[in-house]
Amino acid sequence: MIRYITKANAVKGLTGGLNFNTSLAELMWEQAIIANPEPNATFFTLDQLNVHNVLEHDASLSRTDAAFGSNHIFNETIFNTSRAFWTEDTVTANMLANSKLYRQIESRAFNPDYKFTATTEQFSLGEVAAPIIVFGDTEKFTVPKNFIEYFFLNERLPTEVGWTKKEHVTSLEDITKVSQAIGKATSLLTGGGETSVKARRGDFHAGMF
Repeated sequence: MIRYITKANAVKGLTGGLNFNTSLAELMWEQAIIANPEPNATFFTLDQLNVHNVLEHDASLSRTDAAFGSNHIFNETIFNTSRAFWTEDTVTANMLANSKLYRQIESRAFNPDYKFTATTEQFSLGEVAAPIIVFGDTEKFTVPKNFIEYFFLNERLPTEVGWTKKEHVTSLEDITKVSQAIGKATSLLTGGGETSVKARRGDFHAGMF
């Protein structure tokens, strides 16, 4: 087991194991190195990744909030609330977005220390997009449910249930495209373009104040 994650071994793992291109693998390491508080650090550890509100955050799909216990050990009860929204064998961006929304609402409602910044949101979108990026279809924004469930429950790649590394080399553009699809799916608005609401006296739907 690799204890110290350097740029070299991170790039080797992400390119060889997941077929990420080198520039994307380097970027992901550079975004994670902030977990090591030492100046000019050249590695980070898994323990450092678990420090609350650095990269790890509230409203995880599979971990409890730090305010309530361990924020790094898999929590099946929480994971079951997330996967309850994956209602078909093929999971869509909307289903993943529903899981994300539920966990944020639950966390905000019951965690007195709830924190979720704009930066956290960007990390969260990437995390929720990850199953599609690694295991699914980045054009249709779908992923087989059994691949995601196997990964979370066993904490390893789902090769035993049929997953194989993609032939397509994954780039930053792929990450951005899927993350944007998840972000769009988190909107609770429906319908078309912008509308203008004119307040009228006595019209409670338009608003009195």
